[in-house]
Parts: sequence; C-alpha cells; structure tokens
Amino acid sequence: RIRVLAAPQRPCPRWPDFCPGLMAGSRFLEGAAAVRRCRAAPSPAWAVRQGAIAAARVAGSCGGWCYGSSSSSCPAGEVVSMTGATRRGAAVGLGSTWPAARRLQLGSACGSTSSRLLSSSAAARGFAACGTVADVGRRRFCFPAITAEEAAAEEGEEAQPTFKASLSEPIPAAKKSDQDNRVYRPMDETVRHFLNPAHFFALLRSHGTSFFVGVPDSLLKDVCAYFTDNVPKGSHIISANEGTALATAAGHYLATENIACVYLQNSGLGNTVNPLLSLCSAKVYSIPVLLLIGWRGEPGKKDEPQHLLQGKLTPSLLREMNVPFEILPDYAEGAFEVLETAYAYMRREQAPFALLVKKQTFEKYKLSSDQGSFSGSEMLHREEILEHIIDMFPADPLVTTTGFTSREIFELRASKGQPHEQDFLTVGSMGHCSSIALGIAVSKPSAQVLCIDGDGAAIMHMGSLVTAGKSGLPNFKHLLINNAVHDSVGGQPTGASSVDFATIARACGYRVAERARTVDEIIPALRRLRDGEGPYFLEVQALPGARVDLGRPTTTTYQNKEDFMGMLGRI
Repeated sequence: RIRVLAAPQRPCPRWPDFCPGLMAGSRFLEGAAAVRRCRAAPSPAWAVRQGAIAAARVAGSCGGWCYGSSSSSCPAGEVVSMTGATRRGAAVGLGSTWPAARRLQLGSACGSTSSRLLSSSAAARGFAACGTVADVGRRRFCFPAITAEEAAAEEGEEAQPTFKASLSEPIPAAKKSDQDNRVYRPMDETVRHFLNPAHFFALLRSHGTSFFVGVPDSLLKDVCAYFTDNVPKGSHIISANEGTALATAAGHYLATENIACVYLQNSGLGNTVNPLLSLCSAKVYSIPVLLLIGWRGEPGKKDEPQHLLQGKLTPSLLREMNVPFEILPDYAEGAFEVLETAYAYMRREQAPFALLVKKQTFEKYKLSSDQGSFSGSEMLHREEILEHIIDMFPADPLVTTTGFTSREIFELRASKGQPHEQDFLTVGSMGHCSSIALGIAVSKPSAQVLCIDGDGAAIMHMGSLVTAGKSGLPNFKHLLINNAVHDSVGGQPTGASSVDFATIARACGYRVAERARTVDEIIPALRRLRDGEGPYFLEVQALPGARVDLGRPTTTTYQNKEDFMGMLGRI
C-alpha cells in the first residue's frame, strides 16, 4: 500500500555515496521508520529491474523520498511513504508513469500534518501504474494499472519509458477488455533469482555498515569484487586471515560504534574461533559483527572433499559458539527481511550474527579495477613456472599449496605421463603448506623437500616463516610463487605486489633468500635453489590467471596420501 503524506518537520539523515537500482544521480534515505524532511531527490526512473525491489525495501524502512531538486529543500508535501505491503514488494512497478505522479501538492508546508486530496486523479494513478492502492488523506482509492502512454495522454505530456521491474525479458500480456479492471502480474515464482551485489551493498549501507574486511571466497567472489571496486580503500581491507579480519572489525566498532561486515569462507571459521569466543562474545567484550560466510560443502551439494565435512558442521559450529545465523536469500526482498532480523539482534544483544551464503546466491559481477598485479612480456604464468620446477626437481618430494597450484601440478604430471606419488597436494588447510613440508624435512633428513607456496597462503600464516627459518634444516627448500592476487577465488589483491618476501625470509633466519621475475632469471634461480643448502627461500613473481579448462585431480585425497607416503617410505 502506498500512502501519500505531508512531511513532518524532521532532519534528513546523511546520504550514502551510492544507491543501485536508481538511475544516474539517484539517492535514497537512511534512517528511522518515519516520513522525513529531506534535501535531495531520487531520479524519477528508479523502478528498474530488481533495483526497484531494493529501492522499495529501503523506502519502506526509511520513511520515504522527497521529489525535489538536489539543491533545494523539500517542497511542501511532496513525500511518498512506503509502508506495509510496500516492503513485501507491492510497489515494484512504481515510477513508470512518473510525470503524473510527481505533481503531488499536499499540505501547506513541510511540517504540516494535514493532507488534502490529490488535485488530479491522473496524478494519483501515477502511483498506481502497477495496479495498487493509494491512501489519500482519509479516503482510499483503488486504481487499475495504466501505461505511461495513457498517463501522458491524460496529462498532455510526452510519455516516459516503462521499465520492467522483475524480468529482463518482457512477458506478453493477455488482451483485456475495456471493462476488465483486474490487475495481472507475471507468473515468475519458478524463475531463478540471484541477489545483485549492488543491492546487497545498499541494504548493508542502509543499516549503517560502511566498513568491510575479510578473506575472499569463491562463493562470495562477486560481492567481494563489488566491495573491491566500489568501497573506498580506507573502508575495505583484505585481511591476512579470518581471525585478523574479525579483530579489525572489532577495532572499527570500538572506534565508531558502527557494525562492520566480515566476509570469509566457512573453511576459515577455525581462524575466527579465538576472537569470536574471547573478544566479540557477549560474555567478554560484547562486540557486534556481521559475518558473511560462504557455505562450501553445503549438505546435498556436490563439492570438493576438503569442504564436505566443514560444510556439514558449519551450522553446528556456529551454534556451539552461540552465534545465531540465517541463510541469505538469493533475492532482494528476502535479503531485506533477513538483514532486518540480523541487525535487530546485533543492536539488541551486542553480539555477532552470521549469514550463510549458498552457491550461486549472488548475481555475476566482474572485477574491473586494477588490482596491482604483475605484468611484463618476459614474465611467466604460474603453470609455466611449475613446469620448470618439475624438470628441475625430477625425484624430490613436493608439497604444493591450496588452489590452482595443486591442480596445475596434477595436470602437468598427467600430460607428461608421470606418476603423482611425488606430490602432496594441499587441497585444503590454506597457509599450512610450508609447515607440512617442514615436518617432512625434519623426519626425512636425507631427502630434499620442496614446498611450493603461494602469496595469499604465505601471508595467511606468515609466522611459519620464523619457525622454518630458525629450524636450520639444510634439506628444506621453500619456493613462493607470487602473482599478488587470490587467483582461485576471484582475483582480489593479496597486497603481495609490494611485499619484499626475500628480505622477510632472511630476517626470519633462512640461510639464503632471493627473488626471480623474468624467464632468464627463473631457470638459474631454480638451479641455485636445488643445489644450495637450506633453509633456502626463493620468490618467483608471476602473471595472474589460469587456463580456462583447468581441471581438478582425478585421484582421491586418500590415494594421494597413500601414494605419497609410499614414496617417502622408499627414501
């Protein structure tokens, strides 16, 4: 239901910097559920695709829009308050006959609590373009859906374009007689929905969340990419690991009293246990944080073995830590309701709340900004570097890191007709590859053990460099392929483009540490790594990206373990 009201004398809250679903220059209000006096106006053509849904939801919670120029105060009475059914989607089609609708003149001035009847039935029908009900003063008018052309003809104006609010393709409507006043809507209940990252971001902003921190995840890559492109650098931090992300969000709350959003894959929940239970818990410091968790290994969904148990246990882990959670719906209307619940809990209990994100919840969004990754005609991609490593270390045990690295090693072995027993593929346990290799090197002193690490993984648990460096093991070799991005989960930056890993490794106790970048540098550096005494560290800078047809290991994790242990047993 749409109610046309005069505006009471109340200040307008601050405007956010961005509102999706509105045309250029549009804005929406944040704030309490009341009709407000405001100083700026959204564009008339805001009812565009699912953006209209998000916009209507925000209007419902904020009290309404004022249709005036952005440089003047709110004209008398030109306020539309969205309440009740509007929050549930009744006003999705608003705005398609705006020239008539915008001419509301109610009340004598901002601050008046009285309302007069609309001077024109066409103006009222402007709000009924989708076939709805308008409350004017104390009288109710029911209007059938009318087209932009009909409204324009009645008002003597040129028609504005009509925007489809729910489907990208128009649905042919059955021909109606002149006496048929029934309202029809598309039968779209079975249409697959996706949550627009921009709409979700706008809903978070409407609740006062403007700070985002976390570790990228493949299920969240579209919304993470949106954050990377659209959130100011000072308000978005890609963290070393999930625990540090949660601690950073806690610091933001202590400084601003604003709730931050922490995004992560459920595999990273283990890293959050300590700060969740000993920092943010309602029984310790009671700090509210919104957790956005990619639900890998969701029961009933096909996924990789390293995610299956984690996915099954994720809800019970949250329950055991006293973190309430909801599943994030894949449509804006449902997301609005869930966020209302989440923020109400966080403000009332002063404690964290989690949103579980299923596979294919978000609409596609491609990262567009420059992420500071490496470039150069003489540089190599990771797979090309791995091929040189295989040739240089033909018989030594290799421990490869999470993500594309292990997948590329597996396919390189297959293409060369080589067995896979030499390689331990660390498909999970991000950041622990070097520690696994260190444990092997300690136990097999006669074998040269090579760890093939990645920049994101090394940063996640960089303290392991100290342990490896201080070990003094001559057979421990550590090679880090640095492409400066989280390649397998969307290409967000790791921050490693400006990190001098070789200097850090030397400071941590590695006997030798160096860096190679071009193809002419890589081959000699690999030879020195093979022949030198460890602990030896080599950083190889690489181009980002992987083959589009890159597959996954066809052997099971059990087979990989048994074959690798069998190979080690022969050393």
